[in-house]
Amino acid sequence: MLILSLKNITAGYAKAIVLEDMNLDIHEGECHAVLGPNGAGKSTLLKVITGSVIPAKGSIFFLGNEITGRKTFEIARMGVSLSPENRRLFPDLSVKENLEIAMVYESTKSKKNSMDFVFEIFPRLKERITQKAGTMSGGEQQMLAIGRAIMLNPKVLLLDEPSMGLAHVIKEQIFEGIKKIRSTGKTILIVEQDATMVMPIADKISIFEHGKIKWEGNPKDLTKDNSIRNAYLGI
Repeated sequence: MLILSLKNITAGYAKAIVLEDMNLDIHEGECHAVLGPNGAGKSTLLKVITGSVIPAKGSIFFLGNEITGRKTFEIARMGVSLSPENRRLFPDLSVKENLEIAMVYESTKSKKNSMDFVFEIFPRLKERITQKAGTMSGGEQQMLAIGRAIMLNPKVLLLDEPSMGLAHVIKEQIFEGIKKIRSTGKTILIVEQDATMVMPIADKISIFEHGKIKWEGNPKDLTKDNSIRNAYLGI
């Protein structure tokens, strides 16, 4: 089932166009990866979906309903949750408090159930439950940012560069957690630069260049396409 669809999207900042006449479909239960170099428009794509950047042209549909121009908090309440590139944690709050703040209006039981799920995905967070977020390592903060994004059990989870700036061994831990989330049937749209990390968990891959989709297909097809692989992924 088609869960998220972008039709003829053109968007950017002031007069700078970043995405141009772009179409993208995300299906329920799949892990869809968006790859490409810096400046290709990957993060802008997520900002358009979540409503923080309003497209100059085109439409966005979520579960068949148009959400173009809706407020960010409205889109989040509908079931679209983002773990942003810069994490945006509350550094002076504990792990527990950072997780709970995502469910401020929910019942105590719901908070506990969601937190138990987060700790199942990332056991390290349970060990750090009382620690202030700002004192944790970069990898632990990334786990917390993803954990916060899944607290409300979203229909679509958006992940923006989850491995950025992390050592390889920490990247593996992050992606092991994402793999666990994927195994629950969660729909995931992940923006990433490290193709070696994301390809084993992706069902579909879109490669961005200058705000347009240069190539789209499954990981198996990508491994056969030497020109695309060498030019854009370095693998």
